[in-house]
Amino acid sequence: MPLNAVVEKEFLDSVRSSSLLGLTALFVLFAGFLAAIQWVPNLTDTDSASTSTLALLNSMKQPTVVFVPMIALGIGYDVIAGERENGSLKLMLGLPNSRRDVVFGKFLGRTAVVGVAILVSYVTVGIIALLTYDSFDATMFGLYTLLTICYGAVYIAISIGVSAGTRSRARALGGVVAIYSLIMLLWDALLYGLQLVVYGPEPPAGGLPAWVQLVGLLNPSTAFMFAARAVIPEYYELTVYPESDAFYLQDWVGFVVLGLWAVVPLALGYWRFETTDYTG
Repeated sequence: MPLNAVVEKEFLDSVRSSSLLGLTALFVLFAGFLAAIQWVPNLTDTDSASTSTLALLNSMKQPTVVFVPMIALGIGYDVIAGERENGSLKLMLGLPNSRRDVVFGKFLGRTAVVGVAILVSYVTVGIIALLTYDSFDATMFGLYTLLTICYGAVYIAISIGVSAGTRSRARALGGVVAIYSLIMLLWDALLYGLQLVVYGPEPPAGGLPAWVQLVGLLNPSTAFMFAARAVIPEYYELTVYPESDAFYLQDWVGFVVLGLWAVVPLALGYWRFETTDYTG
């Protein structure tokens, strides 16, 4: 089964190169710090810091949104473009592997690498929280862990799509850096620019209309927050996005947006890879 073989090879290569171990250790340190920070009292308050599951998710929210994409894009951007440069892609396609097997096999393999790293680190943090926090909701934390793995898979799909659709490692790196910058740095600026053009410096008295909010929801980091609210009702306390009657601004739409961000780049990268000679 060529697809299974590519997935297995991709995962085992990560194990042999110690990249899985390094990535897992990095995630453990990252999540462990976020768990430990709950014990640091707020200097503006005489009470000690809250040690609850929701407080833990609050400390993990922004770093997860920023850090997980950075890691996922970093470990996926060169898996195809890099192999084209060093010539190993020609060997792989010379075996009974189709280009579809290569693209989707590498996506599944790298997703498994990120998923294992996140799972091990979050389980470690969950055990620490269970033993030391005032209260710990294992179901809530488990759902958040699964959502984080899905969030990482979205960015693996983006990076594999870019890698499959470019001719060199440098171009692939430039592509993922541009995408990361757009999502994390430029999206809010574009939204504010849209507001300036349509409404001026002050938003309408009743708030921005639903269609403008939809543009914000199309950002995968915002979609992750909506998806979290869909399965963890308590997550509403950690977000500032207003509720809306518009069907396209309901929390479940976050899953749709994340799905589109995974499927579209991967499909475009596969199409480009399938129709272009990248082996010579």
